[in-house]
Amino acid sequence: MVLVKFKGIPPKKMTSGSAGFDVYSNENTTLKPGEVKAIKTGLFLEIPHGFEVQVRPRSSLSLKKILIPNSPGTIDSDYRGEIKIIMLNASSDNFKIKKRDRIAQLVLNKVFHFNFKKARLSKTKRGKKGFGHTGV
Repeated sequence: MVLVKFKGIPPKKMTSGSAGFDVYSNENTTLKPGEVKAIKTGLFLEIPHGFEVQVRPRSSLSLKKILIPNSPGTIDSDYRGEIKIIMLNASSDNFKIKKRDRIAQLVLNKVFHFNFKKARLSKTKRGKKGFGHTGV
């Protein structure tokens, strides 16, 4: 269970099959073309240890070129500050965000803790080939 304190609209699951909870702007603002802003939600979460909440874009905003550039964003279990959604206007028009507009969605995920161990890595057929190595 994730505990929530809010000064605006609480997160809301729009359908029983929704993976994420919609979150709402808690301010009126305008994103100019190319501008990035952290939009206040009025939400404060207490996430259980061993979990994270991911911030993901809403597809309807992505179609309008209003993006979440660090998607998915991670909210760690020990963070207690206000949740703000980093948004980018990749369109050529101003984009108005009104208080109570749905601006992102939150999804709870299990975190697997692990350690790194310095070692010699095994060889594979792919090796060091990176981006575009398959010709696509």
